[in-house]
Amino acid sequence: MCGRYTLAESPRKLAKRFDVPETPDLPFDGQRYNIAPTQQVPIVRQRDNAREMVLAKWGLIPSWAKDMKIGNQLINARADTVATKPSFRSAFKARRCLIPADGFYEWQKTQDGKQPVYIRMKDKEPFAFAGLWEQWRPEEGEAVESCTIITTDANELMGPIHNRMPVILAPYDYATWLKMDEKPEMLTALLKPFPPDQMEAYPISKLVNNPRNQGEKLIEPA
Repeated sequence: MCGRYTLAESPRKLAKRFDVPETPDLPFDGQRYNIAPTQQVPIVRQRDNAREMVLAKWGLIPSWAKDMKIGNQLINARADTVATKPSFRSAFKARRCLIPADGFYEWQKTQDGKQPVYIRMKDKEPFAFAGLWEQWRPEEGEAVESCTIITTDANELMGPIHNRMPVILAPYDYATWLKMDEKPEMLTALLKPFPPDQMEAYPISKLVNNPRNQGEKLIEPA
C-alpha cells in the first residue's frame, strides 16, 4: 500500500526532470511533506506529441461511478489485477501517468504499536510512481480528474516494513509507460519491485500520523 508521500520540488524543476515542455501553473511551490489521499497531486501524462503536468485528485473515480466517494477506496491499484479489475482496466489501457514523488511513508508493526518509516532514493532525487488517471463527469458541475498509485510486492528493503510497495519506474521506462498504444505485456513487465540497493529507509517521528502536520521536520530520523 502507499497511503502518504512527499514531494519537495518546484513545478519548474519537476517539469525539467520529467520532460514536460511547459512549466505547469500549480498552486503550490512543491514543498509538500505529507501528501494524503483525496488531495490534489501533480501527475505527468502524454498528450499528443508532448507531456503535460496537471493536478488530479488522489483516489481514482471510474468514469462509470455514480458517486465520487468511491475514489476514497481506490487510492492504490494492485499490479496483479490492474489490467482486469473493472475499476482500473479502462485507465490501464489508455490513461496511464507518472506520479512524481521524492519519498513515501509506511507504518511498520512493532511491539509498541506502529512505527512510521520514511523511504526514498539514496541520492534523494525525485522519482515517479506508476499511476493511472481518469475523468469523471457528475450530472452537474465540472469534470473531476483523479488518479491512483499502482502497488506491487515488497522488495528486500521494504519486506520487513510492509508486504507491499508502490511501483517505482526507472526513468528509461517513462516513455514506455506513457505510450498510448503500448502492448499490455510490455506494461505489466514494468510493474515490479524497484531495486532495493538504490533505496533507503529509516524511522521517523509520529508527527506524520496527522495529515495536517507539514514541514521538513517530518522526514528527520527519529
